[in-house]
Amino acid sequence: MIRISNTIQLQKIQVEDFKFLITLMDDVYKAAYKHFWKDEGNWYVQSQFSKRNLEKELSAEKTSYYFVLFNTKIVGIFRILWDEKLSGFEQKKSLKLHRIYLHKNTQGKGIGKQLLAWLEEEAIKKQYELIWLDTMDEKPQAFEFYKKLGYQYHSHCFLTFELLFEDVRKMSQVCKLL
Repeated sequence: MIRISNTIQLQKIQVEDFKFLITLMDDVYKAAYKHFWKDEGNWYVQSQFSKRNLEKELSAEKTSYYFVLFNTKIVGIFRILWDEKLSGFEQKKSLKLHRIYLHKNTQGKGIGKQLLAWLEEEAIKKQYELIWLDTMDEKPQAFEFYKKLGYQYHSHCFLTFELLFEDVRKMSQVCKLL
């Protein structure tokens, strides 16, 4: 267990957590994104958080994958890909924040801000120079959140999932030099 603050901890996700992970993300992910999907996000949750995909993601080198706990209750997930390069910054030692999903009832409580502050501290300790992530363009509040924390727009990409509505596929890649 990693202690971020008196109220926030990170707990490593294990393969045997896959059923709980799917149930959690069925609630957390769909509350935020179900309207982006032709099937309300069922395919995404079932594929991305399945036992098979979890085994694959946990076996990947240089990755950290956690449950986020707030007041001892699991409220989301946080996944880091260490040594993941961003186009145009190949010379920088970089990491990608691959997933940060928090239950809608915990948003606005400073959890995301504290998690990113912790990630920056850890990155600096490990001599990383850049943190980056993809954020949905159709979620402007998320982009504004990262902007307030010093992240800047770098480029964009498009998701290719067939069940995702065409008009919500654009993602901004944002980054922060440390």
